[in-house]
Amino acid sequence: MSARIIFNRDEKGGVLAEVAILIPIMFVFVLGAVDFLLAFYQWNAAVKAVERGARIAAVSAPVATGLNGLTTAVISTTVPIGAAMPYFKVTCAGTTCSCTGTCTGVSGFDATAMNWIVFGRGNSSCTASPSPYTAGMCHFFNRIAQANVSITYEQTGMGFAGRPGGPVPTITVTLQNLNYQFTFLGALLRFSNIPINPVATITGEDLSSTS
Repeated sequence: MSARIIFNRDEKGGVLAEVAILIPIMFVFVLGAVDFLLAFYQWNAAVKAVERGARIAAVSAPVATGLNGLTTAVISTTVPIGAAMPYFKVTCAGTTCSCTGTCTGVSGFDATAMNWIVFGRGNSSCTASPSPYTAGMCHFFNRIAQANVSITYEQTGMGFAGRPGGPVPTITVTLQNLNYQFTFLGALLRFSNIPINPVATITGEDLSSTS
């Protein structure tokens, strides 16, 4: 009986047991902090990329084929020259464009226009070293590919039927199918499935590749 009491009060190896418990917890906190800093970097780079993409889209040929001629295509007895533009919303993602509202002449997807937004003006890939004036979205965040970019052109009350420069849509650029990359915590709590989804919105200007 006395031997059992002595054994219960024996503290030899107690420090080792505490260390064995605390070290995994400390590693999770330290490595988790590193991963969250990496995630913050990815978010910041993605935000800069969509801002750049929106700016390029505002002064370049639209990804939706025929959109830059919509102001002329809608002219009719019900929409005379100088009248307000009818509502439209065109979303281009991956390799297709879809349109709701008045979509006269908006017929398809322009891969070259999307390449200019993703890779920069005059570039067909992200391997080139562009100038500050020709950099694309991928030069700010190199994981971005054409399939990750979604661009929406929406009529929000600006422009008019017959405007020579085409419509003046509100352009929104977002990312899709792109998740954060975690080095240490990717398999923990499904962190690897968290999407990166920054949004940048800008008012369109002349939707022309020569702007």
